[in-house]
Amino acid sequence: MKTLKIKKEDAVFVGIDFQDRIMPAMKNNEELEETVIKLIKGCRIMGIPIIMTQQYTKGLGDTKEKIIEALTEPIEENSERLEFLPIEKTNFSAMGEPAFVEALEKLKRKTVIIGGIEAHVCVQQTVLDLIESGYSVFLVNDCISSRSNNDKKYAQRRMGESGAMGTTYESVLFELCQGAKEPGFKQISKIVK
Repeated sequence: MKTLKIKKEDAVFVGIDFQDRIMPAMKNNEELEETVIKLIKGCRIMGIPIIMTQQYTKGLGDTKEKIIEALTEPIEENSERLEFLPIEKTNFSAMGEPAFVEALEKLKRKTVIIGGIEAHVCVQQTVLDLIESGYSVFLVNDCISSRSNNDKKYAQRRMGESGAMGTTYESVLFELCQGAKEPGFKQISKIVK
């Protein structure tokens, strides 16, 4: 049965290829970066594991520095900075990379929250493969982009018709939180302001 709501104990966030040499070519890239950072910070507050990929790092560069900071900065006082360990891939679908599949399976979670670039290539192929492998996929539409709005639009349509559920970063964070009296609500509220 398809998961209709995101349950934090079963969710993982997958970030696809937010890299230095390709991000500047994306439509609304600055807004995209800001939104992805908010989603990452919120997922960390809610205890959601995060898997990040990098497509052919030698050619496309590292993950954007501000995104790495959001992934590694301490979220509580006196806690240490985390290490950033992206999964290197050359296959467009992250599911074609054994290290990614292994990392995902190790978490034993079946709900994937996903954002990344480009929507119509690496994100779409990963989403289709995740669905085919039995995962429930929540496509965070304000955390994906392509060089062309047309490519993004048709990718969103195809992923949705294939079973991915479209959503937004703010919707994801409040769904993970579940209520105003829940732990993390105040921190999430500050993020989305």
